[in-house]
Amino acid sequence: MDKFTKLTSSALPLSIENVDTDQIIPARFLKATSRDGFGENLFRDWRYHKDGSENREFIMNNTMYNGKILVAGDNFGCGSSREHAAWAIHDYGFKVVVSSFFADIFKGNALNNGLLPVQVSPEYLQELFNEIEKDPNTQIEVDLEAQKITLLATGASSDFEINNYKKTCLINGYDDIDFLISNTTEIEAFENAKA
Repeated sequence: MDKFTKLTSSALPLSIENVDTDQIIPARFLKATSRDGFGENLFRDWRYHKDGSENREFIMNNTMYNGKILVAGDNFGCGSSREHAAWAIHDYGFKVVVSSFFADIFKGNALNNGLLPVQVSPEYLQELFNEIEKDPNTQIEVDLEAQKITLLATGASSDFEINNYKKTCLINGYDDIDFLISNTTEIEAFENAKA
């Protein structure tokens, strides 16, 4: 995984609540086992009409909005446990998803795949939506080490929680195996002390 310490970016506002994993990546696209290529079908049924033409009314098709941060409505990632949802969001180019609540399994899948879920209060989430609506290029800073998200235009910030182990993994670009390998010396010393 890529290392993550701090990100400053504009954001795409998806102010829809209860977005489930089938809306994030429809089941018919789950045939591949590689993590690559899922981004092209992210929110497929919202981005495109049934005839394959682009839905110009969907926020992702509005060229005013871009960036590596997805700001989403409450209860994001509910529904089935498919890891492909995190794959699709990350493969599309998002590094952070902000919401006032994440489904637990989605949150775990995101953290395991280099995607940082940042949970904020409903009030702060609304402030993010308001600022992005005023200025689609508004910059948001996500500082993982400080566990803080900040609207740079106003200075309004919020702390966020993250499991210390997952924080260490993201900062160092580790998956679970990489983390174990990084502790080889300590593991061998422990085993030798028991022998």
